[in-house]
Amino acid sequence: MAKSNNWTKEETIIAFNVYCKVPFKNSSKTNPTIIKYANIIGRSPSALNMKVGNFGRLDPELKKQGIVGLGNGSKLDEVVWNEFNGNWEKLAYESELLIAEFQNKRIEDIIDTEVLDFPIGLEKETLIKQRVNQSFFRSTILSSYNSKCCITGLAIPDFLVASHIKPWKADEKNRLNPHNGLCLNSIHDKAFDKGFLTITPNYKIKISKYLEDVKNESSISDFFLKYDNLSIKLPDRFLPSKDFLDYHYQNIFKK
Repeated sequence: MAKSNNWTKEETIIAFNVYCKVPFKNSSKTNPTIIKYANIIGRSPSALNMKVGNFGRLDPELKKQGIVGLGNGSKLDEVVWNEFNGNWEKLAYESELLIAEFQNKRIEDIIDTEVLDFPIGLEKETLIKQRVNQSFFRSTILSSYNSKCCITGLAIPDFLVASHIKPWKADEKNRLNPHNGLCLNSIHDKAFDKGFLTITPNYKIKISKYLEDVKNESSISDFFLKYDNLSIKLPDRFLPSKDFLDYHYQNIFKK
């Protein structure tokens, strides 16, 4: 039986998941991520790529950059956008659950295998959900920054971290908010986490004076001081929130 041309809500939710995981400028029918998820939902890569483009037309951040998506989206696209845009925890878990179901798998089968060692019962369910959410947050942040550190431009994914601006423990509501994320390499992520550097609300890198005490070490100059007062490389979408950046500057940065 041929697949209906009409997209279901479940397929559309997965398409929104893919929209968050693929840099919009790199979205095409030959993109490996597009091909992967198109195969999962039984759609052609061209069809899924068009659906991603339909979400692009709804994204005000892309419009500000003069980037427009496709013009002929469906009402269902708008329904899914309005339901999940801004409700990141719901999007992360529900969409990944659907992705597992389309493959006739359990959700723990499609995430890191170490979750399988978790205890049974409610604790396992909680930890699996946390792992799924963390994985979605990382994919979304790295995609937004085209898998490049926003300070150095380093483009090796194994060295990159989806860093929370406002810490995980400080704001439960915004744990998965892509506007609360920066793509940093692991060294600068640690320095940001400990307050040895910050990003100001006008997107400038500011290095703590505490590192000035060891500025004679060439590594400190190479890794930190030379970046002081430079601008970060901004993402294509999910611009870091100025409120979250101000929180980090006021509460975490070592002035």
